[in-house]
Amino acid sequence: MQTRSLLSLSVLASVLVLSACQTQVSSPVVRFDRQVNYGDAKAVELVTNEFGSTDLQMIAEKMTGGLLETGIFQGRPTVTISTVKNKTSEYIDTTNVMNSIQTTLVKSGKVRFTRSINEMQAGVDELQRQNQSGLYKQGTTAKVGQMTAAKYSLEGELTSIVKQNANTKDVFYKFTLKMFDVQEGTIEWQDEKEIRKTSKR
Repeated sequence: MQTRSLLSLSVLASVLVLSACQTQVSSPVVRFDRQVNYGDAKAVELVTNEFGSTDLQMIAEKMTGGLLETGIFQGRPTVTISTVKNKTSEYIDTTNVMNSIQTTLVKSGKVRFTRSINEMQAGVDELQRQNQSGLYKQGTTAKVGQMTAAKYSLEGELTSIVKQNANTKDVFYKFTLKMFDVQEGTIEWQDEKEIRKTSKR
């Protein structure tokens, strides 16, 4: 009787082990059936009438074109990006807009950019690390007080006006960019880009 009970317990244990193994082997497999394709980064984007990639590209193209046409960049002057205010009701990363403008201007070879206000701390930290940590050979470290100051400062502002009724939503964006002479405080260049986007139900 005792032998039969032990045999039953052994069979039961084997069944439980097999069940556990089966459960682990047949765990559900997650399948992604959605097809993903690469699109044209320059294609017009009209998913919604909120600020999008096409708006960014149009603004950057207008601003850089206007700046390069003025002839103000004689002798490759230094420029810094000061502030870019987002006065819309949307979350918009205005840094992206300015990065696109800066990239095109740098590629033109007609202007040099100094560190922006937001980038300056990283530069200060690197100078301190080279000069105060004792880790670097003398004569190879960057000297403090040798940074080139900016002659011009770029300041931008993005605003919007939103109107809507039961059937239509109209969004008007305006991006304004100014370039100041840092020493004199004068506006040396200014331009605007206006964008209107309308959606209907």
